[in-house]
Amino acid sequence: MNTSPSSTPQFPPAQSTTGERALVLGGGGSTGNAWLIGVVAGLFDAGLDVTTADLTIGTSAGSTTAAQLAGATPTELLAAILAATPRQRTPTVGSDPGRAPRSAAVNHLERTNKIIASAKDAPDMRRRMATAALELDAASDGSWHAQWRATVAARLPSRRWPERSVLITAVDAETGEPVVFDRQSGVELADAVAASCSSGLPYRIGDHRYIDGGYRRNENADLATGYGRVLVVSPFGGRSRHPPEWGMALATQLDELRAGGSRAETIFPDSNSEHMFGANSMNPSLRPPAARAGYEQGTAVAEQLIEFWR
Repeated sequence: MNTSPSSTPQFPPAQSTTGERALVLGGGGSTGNAWLIGVVAGLFDAGLDVTTADLTIGTSAGSTTAAQLAGATPTELLAAILAATPRQRTPTVGSDPGRAPRSAAVNHLERTNKIIASAKDAPDMRRRMATAALELDAASDGSWHAQWRATVAARLPSRRWPERSVLITAVDAETGEPVVFDRQSGVELADAVAASCSSGLPYRIGDHRYIDGGYRRNENADLATGYGRVLVVSPFGGRSRHPPEWGMALATQLDELRAGGSRAETIFPDSNSEHMFGANSMNPSLRPPAARAGYEQGTAVAEQLIEFWR
C-alpha cells in the first residue's frame, strides 16, 4: 500500500551530507540498469565492494540498481540478468503499442527534446516536463499506475529500505521541484523507485505525483557534496541533452564536488557498448550484453580504483 509523506520531501542542502564514500548511479534505461549491475559486479569480483558506500544516490535506472543492491549481491543480480529470457517490452507511455521498442524510445526522446528546446532554463524545463506528464495522465485510462508499481516491485529482491543511507531522486509533477526519498520519507522503496523511473506518466504517491529524477540532473552527483570520495557510474557517460549554461552536465557536478573538497572518479561505457544506450536503452534483448560489457569494464578498472575507494 502506498503511503503519503507528510510533506513533499526536498533535496537536502549540499552541506548537510557528510561521510567518507559515496556511490552515484546515474540513469540510462533498462540497458543502463543492466550495465550498472555489471560494473558493480565486476568491481566486486575484482576485490572492490562499492556496495558498502556510506551513501548511495540512485536516479532513474540508477534508483532501480540502488534498490536491487540493497537486497542481493552484485553477483546474484548479474547472474539473474544473464539467465533471464528477454520478454516482450511494454511500450513507452504515450507511444504506439504496435511500434518496436527502439521506435518507442525514439518517439519519447523526440517529444522530450522538443520540451527541452522550448524551455528557458532548467527549472522551466522541469515544469514543462511535469505539465506534459500530467496531460498524458489526464488522457490515460488510469491503469498504468498499478501496472508500473507491480513491474518495479517485481524487480526488487527486497521491498525494505536498507539501513545504510540511500537517496532516490524524483521531481514533483505538480511543482516541477526536485525531491528526494530515503528511508525516513514515509514512502515505500518500490514507490520511490517507481517515481524516480517515471519518465512518461507521473507516478502517484499519496497526494503527490512524481516524474523521473533525471530531469533534475541525470546523475545528481552533486548531492554527494561533503563526502571524501565519490564514485560516479554513468550509463550516459556524463552526457546531457541540455544547454551547457544550465549546469546539468556531469562535468559541472564534478566541479561542484571538487570545489567542496571531494575526490571524484567516474566510470563510463566504452566505445564498444555506447550503442546500447539512448535510443536502444529500452531494448530488453540488449540487457545481457550490456551487463557483460559493464562487468568487463568493472573488472578492468577495479585495481586502479581500489586505493581511491579504500
